[in-house]
Amino acid sequence: MTSDLESEILVLRDKRLTSKQIARKLGLKVSQVNSVIKASAEKTAIARASTGELAPVAQCLVNTKCAELLLEEPTLDESGMGGLGIVLVARTTGFKRFVVCTYMVDYWCLGLKDTMVEKKLNDIKYQQFLKTVYRGFPDGYQEIALEQAQAIVYGAIDYAKSLGLKPHKDFQKTKNHLGSWNGQPKLTFGRQGKPYFIEGPYDNGTQIMQTLRQNVGEGNFDYLIGLG
Repeated sequence: MTSDLESEILVLRDKRLTSKQIARKLGLKVSQVNSVIKASAEKTAIARASTGELAPVAQCLVNTKCAELLLEEPTLDESGMGGLGIVLVARTTGFKRFVVCTYMVDYWCLGLKDTMVEKKLNDIKYQQFLKTVYRGFPDGYQEIALEQAQAIVYGAIDYAKSLGLKPHKDFQKTKNHLGSWNGQPKLTFGRQGKPYFIEGPYDNGTQIMQTLRQNVGEGNFDYLIGLG
């Protein structure tokens, strides 16, 4: 394999040709083409890591109900997992290799409830992982832009902060993966113009209610507790 041939493979790959198409065009085996593409991707990933540059975004996802309520036409959500969304950001680290973080958001009150630190996956495990992450959402999930993913997560955190509530402690570990947000688009949080706290099995309901009373005031928020 000559350097000129390797360069030609990468040029064709940049034009979004598949490995089979490249192999057919250049008279090579698919395995040879994949080997060059993989080596190039790994070299690029190492170079980015050494400079602290984030890997390119492969995909950003969120459950469909969350997208409808925050990014499209807000409606009163009385069904399903009210107020909960899961944002997933996958970045490319090599040929069919990804590093993934997830962000569980309560966009009605608590902000960032949970977050999963970087998980490295190949293509097959990544597809399996998506099914696991979104299996609790009957409406499924949809792809969104990175700026929208950032707006949901950072926006929910800022909203919760205005109520006196802090994001999940692991956010400092996953914040860099999400990237810096430029403040757009601006989204509306809460339910019908005010916070709505729904107590989950791992929430400290007593402490959260006390915080809301102190920062929002009795009668200025709705709640549903005792479900744990």
